Amino acid sequence: MTHRALRRYALRLASLVTALGLWQLLTGLDVDIWLRFSQFPTVTDVAHAFAGRLTGSDYWTDLADSLTRILSGFLLAAVLGVAAGVLVARSPLAEDLLGPVLEVVRPIPAIALVPVAILLFPSNEQGIVFITFTAAFFPVLVSTRHAVRALTPVWEEGVRTMGGGRWRILGSVVLPGALPGIFGGLSVGIGVSWICVISAEMISGQYGVGYRTWQDYTVVDYPGVFVGMVTIGVLGWVTSTAVELLGRRLTRWLPRTSYVPGGRPRT
Repeated sequence: MTHRALRRYALRLASLVTALGLWQLLTGLDVDIWLRFSQFPTVTDVAHAFAGRLTGSDYWTDLADSLTRILSGFLLAAVLGVAAGVLVARSPLAEDLLGPVLEVVRPIPAIALVPVAILLFPSNEQGIVFITFTAAFFPVLVSTRHAVRALTPVWEEGVRTMGGGRWRILGSVVLPGALPGIFGGLSVGIGVSWICVISAEMISGQYGVGYRTWQDYTVVDYPGVFVGMVTIGVLGWVTSTAVELLGRRLTRWLPRTSYVPGGRPRT
């Protein structure tokens, strides 16, 4: 690891430590200047609650349930979102048939579909996966559609000149060329999915990080609430990072640029 990389990691660690130290200072001194930090648990209170949760089975059950829901909905949204985005971008007939319906449904917040999921699906589990799927589907669809439409027509014409058919163009030009845009949508989609799955668990879930966080709030266990918030943040960061790393690996053939202060971007 280079000296520059070590310096960046040190700065990130220092930023996190500073934020935690400020939190501990404001809550420990019961600062109430407009914002009521005296109502917040301290960092040590949250740490003790976190240690207690880690030794119990409920925490790991909640973690497994939330991850199962998010991965099921997100993977389904990734497959169908990419397929629908490519289809709408490449086929005028598909755009005319599907476009109006998708554009009407797209502005509806996924969490607003909770009553629909309760009425439509026989179990809460399937309804929560549906909410997660809906949350991720539209960012992936829109990003894929724009990425496919932005491709240079010369590439497709070149494949046709060499005798390539429709499937050859799809596999050699459309999907590889749209990958950066697709993974942009996937990165946004995984974040929105976490927001909606936690909200859905709070409303109609049984087990799960969101469900447990809401239960802690109803019994006025504020350290437990912050344990849930920290868990949600870490899970969201890990899954988003995994999506971004996968995207970088699959698009490693693209030229990379790094910013050089006071100079030109370096390839």
